[in-house]
Amino acid sequence: MRIGIWIVTAALLAGAPGVHADVVTDTNAKAAEIASKHPATPPAVRIMAIVQASVFEAVNSITGRFAPLRAKIAAAPGASVDAAVAAATRASLSKLMPTLQTAIDADYQAALAPLPEGPAKANGIAVGEQAAAAILAWRSEDGAMSADVYRPHTTPGVYVPTLLPALPNWGKRKPWVMGGGDQFRPAAPPSLTSETWARDYNEIKAIGSKNSTQRTPEQTAIAKFWEATAPAVYWPVARSVANVPGREVTANARLLALAGMAMDDGLIAVFDAKYTYNLWRPVTAIRNGDNDGHDATERDAGWTPFIDTPMHPEYPCAHCIVSASLGAVLEAEIGNGPTPKLSSASSTAGGAVRTWNSVGEFTREVAVARIYDGVHYRNSTEVGSAMGKKIGELAAKGLPRATR
Repeated sequence: MRIGIWIVTAALLAGAPGVHADVVTDTNAKAAEIASKHPATPPAVRIMAIVQASVFEAVNSITGRFAPLRAKIAAAPGASVDAAVAAATRASLSKLMPTLQTAIDADYQAALAPLPEGPAKANGIAVGEQAAAAILAWRSEDGAMSADVYRPHTTPGVYVPTLLPALPNWGKRKPWVMGGGDQFRPAAPPSLTSETWARDYNEIKAIGSKNSTQRTPEQTAIAKFWEATAPAVYWPVARSVANVPGREVTANARLLALAGMAMDDGLIAVFDAKYTYNLWRPVTAIRNGDNDGHDATERDAGWTPFIDTPMHPEYPCAHCIVSASLGAVLEAEIGNGPTPKLSSASSTAGGAVRTWNSVGEFTREVAVARIYDGVHYRNSTEVGSAMGKKIGELAAKGLPRATR
């Protein structure tokens, strides 16, 4: 998953016809814009998980529809849900993104302005702040701030690039729903002498290069779209389900909390696997194709991927695990009902909007995009997608249970 800043405007994310936002989905759109300004994608995903868990805890403390995530908060009768959502979002973002306090406060004041002064508003704010404090305290011990002790692979005296890889300890964090980062750790990647390796190597060499003549215009459009990895590109897909007319605000708060926790756990799982196996990226493998021991692979000394290669090991695909974990949560929420049209916009594609008719169509596109981008082998996309599906299903089955 690429480390970078991706910003999608609110107009692109919320301007599609037929959208029926509520306070939870509207606030989610604004929070995702702010979180996406974090320079690294995995911490931005963690921020959104904390925000959405805080929002759920706040809303649910007032409506009482589900068991709490962490601690039961005694909400005063008549406390405003709208004020609670605004306060929970502000309190969590203020702690996690303090350099953007001006933007956070502007969104907060805009959300509170239409609400009449009085006990309902004041009590809602109190509930939101308590909810955020509880979730922030819970996640303060998840290991996100642990020291980077990655040891570069080398031999004494031999130069290696001195830019350290991204987030080598992320897989050691305490998950939301998994028992540990290694719960869904996959088997080792294919041997470099296997047919699968040769298939994947030759496929990405042909279709994933910067100047590929085999990648179609549509495939290039998909590759550009999914170069974006930050929360702003994923949350509109979740809101496509949450904004279906007739949904209730607590159910939406629960859905977005589950989506946030599943995507965050997906990144914990994928970074555990990445730094367990340390598989080389296509740009490294293809430039060293004469050293992999396989007769069916040929070196291309000047090969360059379509996008910049992320600074962490290849296996498995992080984009794939995030999309599949989100997809599994959405499929569980939809159940046997009709699937609304899913859509999102991408800053790396100039604000272009793409739509999907099913969750599977969405997750499959994300997976093949990383092949077209030249940064992931097909087997890695398949493994990452399978891991994400398991994590999303675990989140959807586990929390939080309805009480009435």
